[in-house]
Amino acid sequence: MEELVTEDAAVPLAPGEAERPSLALVNSAVALPGGHMTDLLGTPARAEQWLTQRDLAPDGAGLAEVCATQLRALREQIRSLLASRVAGHSALPAAVTAVNDAMTRVPTAPLLAWDAKSGPYRATPHPTTAIVEHALAALAADAADLLTSPDAARLAACASPPCNRFLLKHGRRQWCSTRCGDRARAARAYARRTTAA
Repeated sequence: MEELVTEDAAVPLAPGEAERPSLALVNSAVALPGGHMTDLLGTPARAEQWLTQRDLAPDGAGLAEVCATQLRALREQIRSLLASRVAGHSALPAAVTAVNDAMTRVPTAPLLAWDAKSGPYRATPHPTTAIVEHALAALAADAADLLTSPDAARLAACASPPCNRFLLKHGRRQWCSTRCGDRARAARAYARRTTAA
């Protein structure tokens, strides 16, 4: 299993993350044992690294904090949609709107602009903004595809508290990583020993 190495911890990929970037996005804020958290999008540099690793931004794109904030905001909206799907509840309308807005925000052609001296011209938006908006659109489209595909039936939350990650189940696997599975099995064994004593 691949691991994303951060300055906080090595975070193994959950099943489905390699194929579904929206699942990887949702899992980029990780609850670790002992009340610790790691956020793979916590700074603009880390967000840029995360996007670059998934071919959603070129190396050296120069993301600003506003870009990282947009990425984290979309993460929370998609997380809400996945949690609703797993729990069998209706989605929050704001989450659906956020995903749709991200998908439709990206212009498909250079836009018309007007300069007071030279008149009309066509131009693409600021390159860094365009990079982030294209990444947000790709992630939102992937989330919409995931939620409407047959894979949605395999979507599950990791069954090892305090883990907050999602995965695409294969067979009976209930955990996002071997580490979470080992922790859950150890907790069950400890509970059996203490109950028997």
